[in-house]
Amino acid sequence: MTLNASPSRKAIDRAIDTTMLLTDTSSSLFELPHKKTVLITGGKARVLVIDDDKPVADTLAMVLKFGGYDADVAYSGEHGLELARQSTYDYLLTDVMMEPMNGIQVALAMRAICPQCKVLLISGNQRTSQLLADAVRDGYEFEILAKPVHPTVILERLREQN
Repeated sequence: MTLNASPSRKAIDRAIDTTMLLTDTSSSLFELPHKKTVLITGGKARVLVIDDDKPVADTLAMVLKFGGYDADVAYSGEHGLELARQSTYDYLLTDVMMEPMNGIQVALAMRAICPQCKVLLISGNQRTSQLLADAVRDGYEFEILAKPVHPTVILERLREQN
């Protein structure tokens, strides 16, 4: 029996807590108490994750893959834009406070490369508000989530942007 469903918060927490890496990025199997196997899948949307904090970037990609997305990781804005020139992405999930290229600069460049790509920024830094204010003043608007953010919130935001 195959069902389309979103992973539960408990399942995602378990995956993060154990740093479980999934070998099949397109789906995951769960055994239900009555021993029927349920295949959990998501839309095959492609997400580019950019964060200069490697464990954060890798964990976000793992969660996205667990949630049914195809996710690629870059540890700098420059590398992320190289990937974007080589492949099309549906979503960009990027940290804001990175050097030398910050996440807002990456988002603006990404829109030029891939105009249909939806952008979701994440940041745990207070200085982000000034960068966002500058972007708004220049006519740009982005959704931002404050770190720490629970992975299910990221999955929900990506699904809402469809």
